[in-house]
Amino acid sequence: MQGILYEEPSIWQFFFVTCLLGGWAAWMTGRASAQTWRSFFQLFLYMLGLGIGIRFIHHALFDGTMFSLHYYIVDTIVLMILGFIGYQYTRTNQMVTQYNWLYERASLLSWKPKG
Repeated sequence: MQGILYEEPSIWQFFFVTCLLGGWAAWMTGRASAQTWRSFFQLFLYMLGLGIGIRFIHHALFDGTMFSLHYYIVDTIVLMILGFIGYQYTRTNQMVTQYNWLYERASLLSWKPKG
């Protein structure tokens, strides 16, 4: 997997920076976007910027390559997955809480009309 998903000598560095630090930031960005009723497109743009920030952390802390399109895409995809899950989770909670007379929870990430 080294060289395909991550460039660090240990997968733990990838998990720490991209999944833990970046994932937490992506989740919180998705949550904030949902709370302020922003669109998926705006969250997509935020995740592109966060991907650059995560690449910088890899570069600054672990001497990774800053300008690698391959690893930027991998990091950004991981961030987008976590960010969009955080967005949808928060949006579901909003819809079933604020509009409880209209919607009920269908699953952890979706709602349906009451009926």
